Amino acid sequence: MQNTYLIIMAGGIGTRFWPISRSANPKQFHDVLGVGKTMLQQTAERFEGIIPQENIYVVTSEEFAGIVKEQLPYLSDEQILQEPLRKNTAPCIAYAAYKIGKKNPNATLVVAPADHVIIKEIAFQNNVRHAIDAAQEDVLVTLGIMPTRPDTGYGYIQFQAGDSIAKTVKTFTEKPHLELAEAFLESGDYVWNAGLFVFKIPVIKRELEKHLSRLAEQFEEGEEFYYTNEEQDFIRKVYAVCKSVSIDNGIMEKAQIVKVILADIGWSDLGTWKSLYEIKEKDAFGNVIDGNVMVFDTQNCIIKTPGEKLVVVQGLQNFIVAEHENALMICPQDQEQEVKKFVEAATYLNPKFS
Repeated sequence: MQNTYLIIMAGGIGTRFWPISRSANPKQFHDVLGVGKTMLQQTAERFEGIIPQENIYVVTSEEFAGIVKEQLPYLSDEQILQEPLRKNTAPCIAYAAYKIGKKNPNATLVVAPADHVIIKEIAFQNNVRHAIDAAQEDVLVTLGIMPTRPDTGYGYIQFQAGDSIAKTVKTFTEKPHLELAEAFLESGDYVWNAGLFVFKIPVIKRELEKHLSRLAEQFEEGEEFYYTNEEQDFIRKVYAVCKSVSIDNGIMEKAQIVKVILADIGWSDLGTWKSLYEIKEKDAFGNVIDGNVMVFDTQNCIIKTPGEKLVVVQGLQNFIVAEHENALMICPQDQEQEVKKFVEAATYLNPKFS
């Protein structure tokens, strides 16, 4: 446990979850599930008994550092890594790996997004322990979610059949078209890419040097600045010039030895309102309701509104009704891909709506 560190990635803004998720206070800092804890808090607590609190690091935007500190008050300032710009997941992970590597060069890192839902937490913890064990063999390890439908919104991982818990990865495929997703599901040797990774620091450094050499050089130059008052100035300079690239495209798809742990953990990346609707308990009419709401002749809707306001809904089917602070959105579920357009238009009207 003392040699294992958790890196929580919490810098995104979750535009598709507007109006709850805003640029100044995105979804990972909200109690989206209505359980009394934010998604960030749930993510950290999920690793209790596996990783000690002093080994939890959160990578987030400079503007969110205060929110992180408020929600996880046991974190020291050095455990909150502040990104001045959003440059995708490879720089985020490289920053954490090189910083923690200064303190513990042989540590094992577990990298997890802050905004994913995991319902079967005991099964998840068992999978993480297996992944940590597998990572000691100097390989990159990821969790693959057993697919339940031919979803075109997720990346897929093809694995090699075998008796070992950690399966050898054959290929990564970005979001496929429907026919290909159906073929993946039928084949039985594909899982969803959950974006959760485990590896030892020497291994991820080796892969960064091999596949993203300039990025590796840039963060390695910060050795003398990590854990000092000069760290943030150095990071601002690096982020101004470093490449924006995902860990999937930059490393995982190119690495020679990648293992995957097959996981059935009640997972959702909670990327959209529809994904929240799918995992939440529904009433007798198929509605998901969070708020002080009265419904009449209304079916298969998701309604999330402030508790202090009574909301009456009549005659809707398959709609999203979401209100937060100064914005109310009413949208058919099958048109939720328009949410980004709504945000752009509302922001143009007034930046306070972003």
